[in-house]
Amino acid sequence: MAATPPAFRFVVKAQRSSAIRGLFGSAVDSVAWLTEPLGEFGERLGAVLYRVPAEIRRDGPWVDGDASRGDQRLRALLAAWPRSIPLVVELQDPSWHVDETFAALREAGATLCTTELPPEGDEGATAGSDAAVPEPPIVRRTGSFLYLRLRRHDYDAGELDAWAARIEPFLAAGDDVYAFFRHDAVGRAGELAQGLRRRLE
Repeated sequence: MAATPPAFRFVVKAQRSSAIRGLFGSAVDSVAWLTEPLGEFGERLGAVLYRVPAEIRRDGPWVDGDASRGDQRLRALLAAWPRSIPLVVELQDPSWHVDETFAALREAGATLCTTELPPEGDEGATAGSDAAVPEPPIVRRTGSFLYLRLRRHDYDAGELDAWAARIEPFLAAGDDVYAFFRHDAVGRAGELAQGLRRRLE
């Protein structure tokens, strides 16, 4: 941490298995195990990204198809999470994107992750696909800041302009915004991040 400026904030991605343990087993034990080391970051911890993988549907077999049980498990996880640690939840399956989920996140002060995927999906896709470009994702503010995962393979100037226009009102209102581009082998993500930042200065 000493090599970074004081204003720099770190974001931690929780282990994939922790989401499964936290929902399927004891939320209290799982969250305690996950968050105990994070105190080392102190005030430099910006957020923890907690991803619920796409195979875990709100009404999936893990809750015998009962969405209300899925809601209860999510609420138990949120209740166990320390309020002092900023939490971002990425719910990859669309079944979670309902009013019950948004209300639970708001009550817990947790931020819903906004994810933009490439047209062909998140896994193993290649640039240059002729798949239709989907509409940008809805940005829902459930916590005190925004968290964006912009995972398309590239963004042109107009697309960066559009994202800057969507982000600017939140910054003007005093909200922090964390925006991440898809990692790549040539450093394009860094160029995109700089381009987006210039548009917001």
